[in-house]
Amino acid sequence: MSPSGADQALKAALRVKAKQEGFDDLRICRPSDVPEVSERLNHFLDNNYQGQMSWLKERNEWRGDPSRLWPDAKSVIMLAHNYGPNHDPLQNLKRKEKASISVYAQNKDYHDIIKKRLKSLARWLIAEAGGEVKVFVDTAPVPEKPLAQAAGLGWQGKHTNLVSRELGNWFFLGSVFTTLSLPVDPPEPDHCGSCSACLSVCPTEAFPRPYQLDARKCISYLTIEHKGPIPLDLRQKLGNRIYGCDDCLAVCPWNKFAQTAKETRYHARADLLSPDLAALAGLDDAAFRAKFSGSPIKRIGRDRFIRNVAYAIGNSGQKALLPVAKTLTKDNDSTVAEAAIWACSQLSRH
Repeated sequence: MSPSGADQALKAALRVKAKQEGFDDLRICRPSDVPEVSERLNHFLDNNYQGQMSWLKERNEWRGDPSRLWPDAKSVIMLAHNYGPNHDPLQNLKRKEKASISVYAQNKDYHDIIKKRLKSLARWLIAEAGGEVKVFVDTAPVPEKPLAQAAGLGWQGKHTNLVSRELGNWFFLGSVFTTLSLPVDPPEPDHCGSCSACLSVCPTEAFPRPYQLDARKCISYLTIEHKGPIPLDLRQKLGNRIYGCDDCLAVCPWNKFAQTAKETRYHARADLLSPDLAALAGLDDAAFRAKFSGSPIKRIGRDRFIRNVAYAIGNSGQKALLPVAKTLTKDNDSTVAEAAIWACSQLSRH
């Protein structure tokens, strides 16, 4: 049955409201429009690509089938929120005495910004058309990227991230599940073609094949999710990346259409654009919490963060940082101390 005029009018008004809330695009699909997710997820888990992210296996029945997450939901409203940088994040990788922080984490936590806007949009929808809603931003077992592709926001590129012909790949995703039956959009086909730039640039070769990611080798996973010492064979490949990695995103040719984020809270803080490794290494727990209040970085805690800083110091080739590394060898956290010992051994070779 084709959508009624009233349904189409509601959808058009919803898109207008989404733009007013600051979203850059809105598309709609059904919860059942991603039948391929379960098989792909099981392949990922069967190969243990999830590393220490045990929650992926514990809740895979919901993540593999969105219709099981909330059986009453009839539509999924997928939204894009641009966080495009106004600089080339790869340039900072050359500044070995500096730290590189992923673009998305150089200012405020996107979860807080997007969830507030999703809730506002959801309240508007209820007031206009009734029904029930649930909003999600990357914190529930929702296969956001496959749903976004099914809804037509973009397609999952060979680096497994979503790519848009209008936004490139610098954007966050949010979703509103609703019991309303809204008109759906056609899915977006794959436009990667023969390009393999994102696969070739990966420092750790974390892609076993196109469209598959082994998180255990991914620098974003290693610096954020992985607890304890990072494997020895991967430490040098971290370079000066202390929180996340943007390499595969930054080289995507579709970024020629990307724009700088309109949301100023995504713009890089001056002190996080290219911070000194030595200054970061001196942060105790209180200073870490104060510096990263309202930042997604705060979630990993001071010790894991300083562990990453120690690895970056070891990779810097800067003998002037040797005293900083030696100080960290006495750190109360054993993983930080071990990372610092490794850093000292690396710097002593130069």
